[in-house]
Amino acid sequence: MAITAQDVKQLKEMTNCGMMDCKRALEETGGDMDAAVKYLREKGLAKATKKAGRIAAEGLVFTKIDSMKKIGVVVEINSETDFAAKSDRFVEFVEQVADTILANDVADVEALKEIIAFGATEKIEEVRIEKVATIGENIQIRRFAKLDGDLFSYVHDGGGSIIGTLLKVEADDAADPAIAEAAKNLLLQITASAPQFVSRDDVPQSVIDTEKATQMGIVQNENEAKPKPQNVLEKIVEGRLRKFLEEICLLDQPYVKNPDMTVEKYIESVGKGMKVASFVRYEKGEGIEKKADNFAEEVASMVSN
Repeated sequence: MAITAQDVKQLKEMTNCGMMDCKRALEETGGDMDAAVKYLREKGLAKATKKAGRIAAEGLVFTKIDSMKKIGVVVEINSETDFAAKSDRFVEFVEQVADTILANDVADVEALKEIIAFGATEKIEEVRIEKVATIGENIQIRRFAKLDGDLFSYVHDGGGSIIGTLLKVEADDAADPAIAEAAKNLLLQITASAPQFVSRDDVPQSVIDTEKATQMGIVQNENEAKPKPQNVLEKIVEGRLRKFLEEICLLDQPYVKNPDMTVEKYIESVGKGMKVASFVRYEKGEGIEKKADNFAEEVASMVSN
């Protein structure tokens, strides 16, 4: 059958692929629109495979709460560039992933890939591959966390940093405006101060032992110039360990709006049976080693070739 310009235009709108690619797909499939879409996706799969090795350290951290079901999710999805992360197609994919997690009991990212995407008939992995093809960048679902209960969330987007925080509280009445206000303040605290645990009771002994050994090694090196007794060194280490725990435990941190009190004291001042049950804080790209391009070396290699 004859391939019309309208057919090519329609396929382009459906897939966001180039005009010539769409024309070729229609020619290869005898004008069958569905087959042409599949053809382009298969071609997209080949492109996606080539892009899979690229470092994806940009992207979005996104939170969503279903207040009726009392469940919420924070998810990080990465792209290669900030430009791609701001595109409508990328944002739509992030939201679709969040909705899929909320609608299903999913253990981890690998299991999520096999789940049918929310509002679609394809698996999440198939949708991801399609986005790689249409957006033209490596896109990876890096991690997610799902909580249930009385939840509050906050996303900070500024200075190139995107931080998403999901907070679970317990209270006599979580709908109380005073609790909502306190939760907002705690979200800002967690976002700004990056605690790792709620309280000291949550810190694994292995973390404490490792830090204690590290600090002992440091003070012993510092002690070489002016030697001190072992019991003095141990007291110094104990003091540094207390400081370490204050930094990583939310309740022990100085409250950002009033550093004269701890977060624990602030929560006590709110009253109403309020407690922090748990939280998750994701910062975009944290822990991902970004490629450092060396322009001088690149030019030198071009000249030598």
